[in-house]
Amino acid sequence: MDNDGFPLQFARTRRFSLGVPRDFTVSPDGERVLFLRSVSGADPRNLLWMYENGEERILADSSGLVAYAADRQARVVAYAAAGELWTIRTDGGEPRRVPTAGPVDDPRPSPDGRLIGYVTGGALHVVRTDGTHDVSLAEPEADEVSYGLDDNAATFIGRSRGYWWSPDSDALLMARVDTSMVERRYLGDPSNPAQPPRSIPYPAAGTANACTTLHLVTTSGNRTPVRLPQQAPDEPGAWGRAFEYVVRADWQNVGPVVSIQTRDQRTMWVVRVDPATGDVEPLSWQSDDAWVEFPPGAPLHTAAGVPVLPQVRGDVRTIRIGSAFPPPDLQVREVLGAVGERVLFTASEEPTEVHVWSYEPGRGFEQLTRESGVHTAAAGGDTLVLDSSTPEGHTLTVLRGGRPAGRIAVLAERPAVPFRQVHLVLGERRLRSRLHLPSWYEPGSGKLPVLLNPYAGPGMQVVTKAHRWDAAVCQWYAEQGFAVVATDGRGTPGRGVRWQREILGDRLGPVLADQIDALHAAAERYEALDLDRVGIRGWSFSGYLAAGAVLHRPDVFHAAVAGAPPTDRRLYNSYWEERFLGHPDLRPDNYERCSLLPVAEKLTRPLLLIHGLVDENVAPAHTLRLSAALLAAGRPHSVLLLPGVGHLIARPGVADTQLRIQLDFLKRSLGC
Repeated sequence: MDNDGFPLQFARTRRFSLGVPRDFTVSPDGERVLFLRSVSGADPRNLLWMYENGEERILADSSGLVAYAADRQARVVAYAAAGELWTIRTDGGEPRRVPTAGPVDDPRPSPDGRLIGYVTGGALHVVRTDGTHDVSLAEPEADEVSYGLDDNAATFIGRSRGYWWSPDSDALLMARVDTSMVERRYLGDPSNPAQPPRSIPYPAAGTANACTTLHLVTTSGNRTPVRLPQQAPDEPGAWGRAFEYVVRADWQNVGPVVSIQTRDQRTMWVVRVDPATGDVEPLSWQSDDAWVEFPPGAPLHTAAGVPVLPQVRGDVRTIRIGSAFPPPDLQVREVLGAVGERVLFTASEEPTEVHVWSYEPGRGFEQLTRESGVHTAAAGGDTLVLDSSTPEGHTLTVLRGGRPAGRIAVLAERPAVPFRQVHLVLGERRLRSRLHLPSWYEPGSGKLPVLLNPYAGPGMQVVTKAHRWDAAVCQWYAEQGFAVVATDGRGTPGRGVRWQREILGDRLGPVLADQIDALHAAAERYEALDLDRVGIRGWSFSGYLAAGAVLHRPDVFHAAVAGAPPTDRRLYNSYWEERFLGHPDLRPDNYERCSLLPVAEKLTRPLLLIHGLVDENVAPAHTLRLSAALLAAGRPHSVLLLPGVGHLIARPGVADTQLRIQLDFLKRSLGC
């Protein structure tokens, strides 16, 4: 057991993510599986690999390789490394650098493998695979305009692309993004005053979004605008009814299919685009008093054109495949794709588990995974790559015709701490929780200070039957003498529509109440938990939750560590904040209720604020404004600023050190 070495291991393994295979592509004949994986559990260099005939081999080892794309047959692969475009064939040969007009973003081969699309300087280009005939299909008209890239809201929407090839490889659907109306933020590093700040377009709540439009362009340069509807037909002219968000787009076998959403997120349309005219035909629409949300991967169409469309049935987020629905009470998490007429998706009955399901005409719905855990998959032909994270570990199994045919190695290091975790269901709301006790603790040997270590925000669970890096961090804190509790409360995914909507209008109150309920329910079961010494730590949303806990409930919480906390919800992203709180001009009470700045004078407990000074996601202003409010109210607190660090801390020397600093602060503050 190496408790002292864990923080350094946590840092050099990038939270145990190195050595984990990702981004799988299975060829349509099922013979080849492409994926990315670093060379070891502690080496950050990504390599492009291919699994074929039961063996792995390296296709490309280039500095800066973080993503790749392949043609339809998985024979031609394109990737960017250090801004250069590279291609390689999976049937032999060495990587080949392709000359381009400038530094390359998002290179993607055409389905037939003859051309490569890429973006440089905001312009969309295509070039032949042999490096000849480089053509610009769309040039930006101004510095604030780009073609073929995603927009500012894409991270929160879940869309990471800005152009899509036609199946015939003769045209592309592309996004034009204009950020000229978006407010600018100027992000500089105070530790390097000679370097000028960078200007970043950032649409905060209530401010103007980027204008994203879609266009069809042929490889010969003919361009047709897509005539998307401007606003939902009901309540014409009302705020929020304009279709401001392109949520999904793809060029499927039935033509370009686009999902668009109104600014208030209460209406979503799925439309099919006529490639010749740019006119659109509505395929489906959904409207909701709260918000409409589609699972990743939907909508899509099978090879025969059968639509796979998102649906809400009562309290369940599900899908409809033609006229077929999955079993009731099955929460659909993601649509993985279609192989012919077989549709693969992941879904949950128990929120701590995610399983792979399939649907095929004549066979109906089948659950493909049974072992407790979180599973996903990639498929092609009769090959299925099953990615399974269970309490015992992480495995990648290759199935052929439904039978095991091999494995792809997971090279991640195992955490240098033992695991002693118990999954719990707590309180009237049956809160899914996880309790970590020290491996050396014996029942009846005394009480332990308690540390709550949640995320608890929308969009992510931490309490699952999976092998998770955050569970290793919880166990490390437990080995230092804490009883550690993690809880997924209201607003987190996997427990139905009503559960997610419980935070409408109040992003803090219900979430904090659930953490307290779970804490008290756990203490009733386990005498080890000392309710007179309770700390809470978190990052991003849970950093906000941690700071809010000591401000609003000092009777329960005795110390907090708040990392990168979005303390003033008006400063955060428009798409994410307006989903839950509405427009700040229309619902200012929601933003006032959820802000920590007006309650700074309530602080009576030790609080450590941590923030990276080049954080583009949660601006350092969040922490600095809360610190200023605390100072103005005469409330002592601690601040740790991290020069040159963004929202995610991974660098050795920073990630490990700040983990130890948090531990020391919590021990001092709780009298350990």
